[in-house]
Amino acid sequence: MSRSESLAAYLRAQARRQLDRVEANDGGRNARSALALLDTAAYAAGLPEDDPLILMLAEVGCFASGTFDPGEAGARLVRRWEGGEPHELLLALPAAMAA
Repeated sequence: MSRSESLAAYLRAQARRQLDRVEANDGGRNARSALALLDTAAYAAGLPEDDPLILMLAEVGCFASGTFDPGEAGARLVRRWEGGEPHELLLALPAAMAA
């Protein structure tokens, strides 16, 4: 599995997790998050292995285990993501991981 595919698979799994969440009065937040994550997964799946975003995520250790893993801080950012341009989430991950 390529890094791009691994990243996309992670994001799709997180989108499914958001869709499976049932929270009273979430105001559609989980649905918005799932759609944003699916959008980002589709974007990530199309990135070449030498794309600067993929290389940046590799530099901070997101692929150290062979599959995409942003660590707990990165995972929190992904879980809270509600929208924006797909590349914005990918650009925000290294800073979240360093915090």
